[in-house]
Amino acid sequence: MINKIVNLGDSALYCDFGQEVNKEINSKVIKYFNSVRKSNIEGITNVTPSYNKLIISFNLSITNFKKIKKEIEILNIDYENKIINKEIQIPVCCESSFSLDIKRLEKKLNLNREQILEKFFNKKYFCYMTGFIAGMPFLGDLDENMRANRLETPRVKVPKGSIGLTEQFTNIYTFESPGGWNIIGNTPLNIFNNLNENEPNLISPGDTVIFKEITSSEYKNYHD
Repeated sequence: MINKIVNLGDSALYCDFGQEVNKEINSKVIKYFNSVRKSNIEGITNVTPSYNKLIISFNLSITNFKKIKKEIEILNIDYENKIINKEIQIPVCCESSFSLDIKRLEKKLNLNREQILEKFFNKKYFCYMTGFIAGMPFLGDLDENMRANRLETPRVKVPKGSIGLTEQFTNIYTFESPGGWNIIGNTPLNIFNNLNENEPNLISPGDTVIFKEITSSEYKNYHD
């Protein structure tokens, strides 16, 4: 259930599902996200899920906060109907040219390279949300002993395909961009396809991701 619905500026609101970040709360966010998108509520222009909130933008010339709030409150959510999500395998090369922050992680985590990679690859990750840059998935949850803070000085350019770690999350840079996450490797797989208008994101909220280690030779010869 939604804890509260709050006005967000003139033409948006957010549905607050709680303060914690976990699968249970995020699953509720995703169910509302899918239900709102299918509902065809007049005036809604965009719906954006996050870890524990759902942001809904609307056209003020058509509707307003009170109308949208009422529609959300009476929206029929089928909690019994399970959402069909994907399990996606992502190839990752962690050789030295790609694992830009492995030395930093070794010091911060008090683990050696082999231990870090073993823990990283021996896990399934849940996609809580996408954002920051188009299609970038925020995946959790890293084990407690794999959690490190952001870089003190963010990079001006993080290469496309970089796999980053920060706190309880890992992500994938879908484009070259600034960033302060700890880079552990790189994937040759195209995570965001802007030519696909209907489904540009390879990974969507609710999906499960498994990372598979590949060599630099496999990386160079990889084809989607």
